[in-house]
Amino acid sequence: MTTVEMVMPAMGESIMEGTILQWLKKEGDTVEQEESLLEVATDKVDTEVPATHSGVLQKILAPEGEVVEVGKPIAIIAQEGSNGQEDDTDASSATADATSETTEEERNPQTTPSEQEVTPVLTEALTTTSSSPTRFYSPLVMSIAKEEGISVAELEQIPGTGKEGRLTKRDLLNYLKSPKESSSNNGHTSQPKPHATVAVPEPIATNGYQEVIEMDRMRKMIATRMVSSKQISAHVTSFVEADVTSLVNWRHRVKDTFLAREGEKITFMPLFIEAVAKAIKDYPMINISVDGDTIVRHKTINIGIAVALPNGNLIVPVIRGADQLSLTGLTKKINDVSSRARNNQLAADDLAGGTYTVSNIGSFGNLLGTPIIMQPQVAILALGAIVKKPSVVETAAGDAIAVRHKMYLSHSYDHRVVDGALGGMFVRRVADYLEKFDVERDLH
Repeated sequence: MTTVEMVMPAMGESIMEGTILQWLKKEGDTVEQEESLLEVATDKVDTEVPATHSGVLQKILAPEGEVVEVGKPIAIIAQEGSNGQEDDTDASSATADATSETTEEERNPQTTPSEQEVTPVLTEALTTTSSSPTRFYSPLVMSIAKEEGISVAELEQIPGTGKEGRLTKRDLLNYLKSPKESSSNNGHTSQPKPHATVAVPEPIATNGYQEVIEMDRMRKMIATRMVSSKQISAHVTSFVEADVTSLVNWRHRVKDTFLAREGEKITFMPLFIEAVAKAIKDYPMINISVDGDTIVRHKTINIGIAVALPNGNLIVPVIRGADQLSLTGLTKKINDVSSRARNNQLAADDLAGGTYTVSNIGSFGNLLGTPIIMQPQVAILALGAIVKKPSVVETAAGDAIAVRHKMYLSHSYDHRVVDGALGGMFVRRVADYLEKFDVERDLH
């Protein structure tokens, strides 16, 4: 009998593990190659994973809720066409074993490590009553519930469309989009609670003077990556102030027309990305990565944009071929990935392949920043807030004081391979493109 071991696939740069959310097939089911077999959640996205081969799902090696490293086995697929009688016997045996295991688990339920980490959120941090959950909730559903302030009692009332009535991520997100009035224990009706925009980790200990808060898995991973990047790259940051008055005036003039024509808003971000892409073409040695003792120069310009999530974390979807897109194309692409990022709808491919990163810290009201490089890239640009300032301008009648729209650009780069001259000239070139924006430009 021929069997194939299916492993947890790679799902984007720097993603080392995933949580099994739901198996879409059960043991003994026939599967086709590329058919969706299971749902997996990473620290970045949820995605459906297709079967690597056609055949029969003989054995599930990683149950729902388990965290599995990339490359580790998650299932065994028996390929059809070898020895049908033997295959049927083995598949039946595997199914019988699975049934026996399931029955044993029902008699003696155990909590997986992932559930141990998240269950207290439901039983302590989220509950407003002493009720306990009567059905299984995935770690992702628990995390969303915690961020949105949903209690166990409220979760129990939400209909689930998953297997055996399980509450899925889609069920919970649909519920949050159309909140209904909920009844409290005393029978009084309360208005829907406002959903927090930034999740606050639950304190696990306090002595009256301080709280001890345990990092969740995503925060631990972010911390590890940030420290690793600082250890790997010799960070240097250059700052430039840009006068973007012409750009601001142009956007103000065309934004209503663009909205009416395209059905969506044009923000400053596509204008910034366009300038960055032009500067990268002028200075291609910014568009590189480091691999050991070698430098990899990328021929495509794939710009990652940092997007703030409702829970306070950041995610970086990638705009591939940014230099090949029109301003309208950039606007639509940026709006699309930003919206899908905030709604947890990005695919793994949306996060992969970045060659340069831009972070719009101005959206938080920040003027300057010293961003940390995303490995293995060698540079990242932080865009400060646009503010009105009195400034000296040259006129035909001489110098004068005028109110101008200005912003700071903060460029962090890896001094191992990017010298100060290149790093400084690049950010200056970005500022030049922004300052020389053509106010008579056609909208296209």
